[in-house]
Amino acid sequence: MSNVIKKLGPNKFPKLLSEINDPPDELFLIGEIPSDDHVFLAVVGSRKFTSYGKQAAEQIIAGLKGFPIIIVSGLAIGIDSIAHNAALNAGLTTIAIPGSGLNDDVLYPASNRSLAKKIVERGGALLSPFKPDFKATQWSFPARNRIMAGISQAVLIIEAEEKSGTLITARLALDYNRDVYAVPGSIFSPTSRGTNSLITDGAMPVTKSEDILNALGFTVDKKTDGTEDSPPDDMSPEEEAVWGLLGSPLERDGLVRLMDMPISKANGILSFMEIKGFIKEADGKIFRA
Repeated sequence: MSNVIKKLGPNKFPKLLSEINDPPDELFLIGEIPSDDHVFLAVVGSRKFTSYGKQAAEQIIAGLKGFPIIIVSGLAIGIDSIAHNAALNAGLTTIAIPGSGLNDDVLYPASNRSLAKKIVERGGALLSPFKPDFKATQWSFPARNRIMAGISQAVLIIEAEEKSGTLITARLALDYNRDVYAVPGSIFSPTSRGTNSLITDGAMPVTKSEDILNALGFTVDKKTDGTEDSPPDDMSPEEEAVWGLLGSPLERDGLVRLMDMPISKANGILSFMEIKGFIKEADGKIFRA
C-alpha cells in the first residue's frame, strides 16, 4: 500500500488505550482513528470458524448499523476477516490491528492486504505496535491482542476453542476492566467450548445485536432508517425474535441455532410463520416475506 505510515506517541493514543497499566511506547498508523466519542467494540474469534460462527458474526454486526460503533479486530483469517467485512458491509468504520508491521511487504496475512486497503479507503485504520518492517512472529499476536483489548470498551468473542489464542484477548479485556461478551454455541462444537466457558465464568451471552446495544447504553428503538422493518403487529414474541434475526437471509440450520431452543420447537415456529406469510424459504435460505 502507498498510504503514509504515521508514528503516534502516547499523547496521541485513544483515551482508553492510554489508561491501561501497560500501554505501548508507540503506535504506527495508516488512516485515521475515529474520535473518542465513538464506542470501540473488539470482535474476535477462531481462525477455524464454522458456518454458525460466520452467520452469527455477520448478523450481529449488521444489526449495529447506524450506531456510532467502531469494529476492532485483528485482520487474521477467520472470524477477524469476517468481522471487518461485515462492518464494511454495514457502513461501519473498522480498525485492523495486525500481528505485524504495516509495510505492505510484511503486512500479515498477505491474503488480507486487499481487505486492509479497503478498510483504510472506507475511513478506517490499520494500527500496529510494531515497527513498519516487522514480520509477524508467534509471540506478536498475543502482544497485539492487548492493543485490541485496551482500545475497546468491550470485547465480543464469536467462537473460540478451549485453548484458543482468542481467549487471551478475553483475559486481557478482563484485566483492563472491559466488558466481555460471548456468543453461546453447541456443547458438541469444539469452537464453542471457549465461548461457553467464558459465559459460565461470567461473560455476557450475546444472541442478537440488541444485546450489545443495550449493554453499551444505546437506546434501541424500532429503526426507521431502512435497516430493519418493524415486525407485523400480530406476531407473537417468539416470532418477533425470529424476525429480528432475519435482518439478512439465513440458512435454516444457522437460524435454528440462533433461536436457541429445541430444534422441533424452532422448526414449528418457522413453519407457522411461513404459513402466516411472515417468512419465505428459497435457495436454501430463509428471509422476511
